Amino acid sequence: RERFTLDDGLSAAVLEAFKRLHDDGLIYRGSYMVNWSPAMMTAVSDLEVEYTEEPGFLYYFKYPLEGGGPDDYLPVSTTRPETILGDTAVAVHPEDPRYAKFVGKRVVVPCSGGRTAPVIADEYVDREFGTGALKITPGHDPNDYEIGKRHDLETINIMNKDATLNANAGKYAGMDRFAVRKALWSDMEAEGLVIK
Repeated sequence: RERFTLDDGLSAAVLEAFKRLHDDGLIYRGSYMVNWSPAMMTAVSDLEVEYTEEPGFLYYFKYPLEGGGPDDYLPVSTTRPETILGDTAVAVHPEDPRYAKFVGKRVVVPCSGGRTAPVIADEYVDREFGTGALKITPGHDPNDYEIGKRHDLETINIMNKDATLNANAGKYAGMDRFAVRKALWSDMEAEGLVIK
């Protein structure tokens, strides 16, 4: 017999099975990372994603220490500056002597209106890549999501489904992610936060 998976009978059976599993405590509903296609406006299965190495840029900038002077900052690099607006921590390797004095302190998230984030130590950080200090954006990177779970960090989603930024992005809300990349970097330059 030929059936379509979304036929009423099959659909009702799937809902009933999920409800029973939930009621029995065998499954739960929660937030998690998905591959999202803004062009197709749908999630894409991990099995359907084809990863490729692409040439790109590293943007180096200053993460100012809360209450510090102009020379009190962590140098950080990223390939996607627009996601800074969703950062909820900066991580350093626990055995990196360059940044040991920062662990446990707070930094000010650039262009966020003064929101602060903790500096944490996590062994995931590669001391040799970039500056050795890693911005953590649990809402927009699967590795950062796992770090966020380990350190009980807030997850801030800054993107709409169409790849524009949402209200969590402050004055950048409604702008396309690539337009925000340029605008945010320009604003950071004006604030003296850009290294290179």
